[in-house]
Amino acid sequence: MLAVFAREAAKPPEELRLPAMASNNDPMMTPEEIVDKFKSLWPDSTVYNLPHGNFMALSHQHETPRHPRSIVVLDDIFCIFVGALANIAELRHHYGLQRQATEAMIVVEAYKALRDRAPYPPDQVVKDLDGKFAFTIFDARTNNLFVARDRDGGVNLEWGLASDGSLVCSDDLQIIREGCGKACSHFPQGCIFISGSGLTNFDHPLHKVRGIAHEDDSGNIFGVYFQVDLYTKIPSIPRRGSASNWADTAMIKGE
Repeated sequence: MLAVFAREAAKPPEELRLPAMASNNDPMMTPEEIVDKFKSLWPDSTVYNLPHGNFMALSHQHETPRHPRSIVVLDDIFCIFVGALANIAELRHHYGLQRQATEAMIVVEAYKALRDRAPYPPDQVVKDLDGKFAFTIFDARTNNLFVARDRDGGVNLEWGLASDGSLVCSDDLQIIREGCGKACSHFPQGCIFISGSGLTNFDHPLHKVRGIAHEDDSGNIFGVYFQVDLYTKIPSIPRRGSASNWADTAMIKGE
């Protein structure tokens, strides 16, 4: 899977750029070049051209029964889901969905509940997902991005920056390394990323998730990783009423 989002929409963490800033000759591709590279590596892939210069692409090549890939588009919400949920029957019942509803449909419904009704913070909803998964949601109406990975890191998910600062997410390490150069990292397990409010660990939602630079013996940065800072707390996420919009809640958290 591949997802590329313009810098203005994604608002990616600046720490991703640190390794590239330390290297003067680090090749990085444009978003269009990254998509073309993905299509050349995965000829069966389908590419979705989203509003505002964003892209999603999916291939079923080399898909495994344990980590199937799916994409769904519902009410201008695009979702790519990789993996499987062990409690899918319970979640279908919780969200009032039919037995045929897939994992991607379930997380879209969860996102819509957060966006439109906001009964509790986003981390509480992702906590309810039991399984090995990674997913990316793009809301074309609000231009919002929502990315998550399970707490055990059971599904591979990488992210990085294209040459113009666009955020790139993929389960294909080769695509990330060739497209983003050194400006990339593993997406932290047990975390969600929301454009406008950044990274949150859903087991430690009141603690910051920081990007930490890897340095060699000479002090040169060659990589970055993200981890929970258990010594620094952030303000609690506001609880909003049914008439409030979750997208506004996300922006408040990021201020």
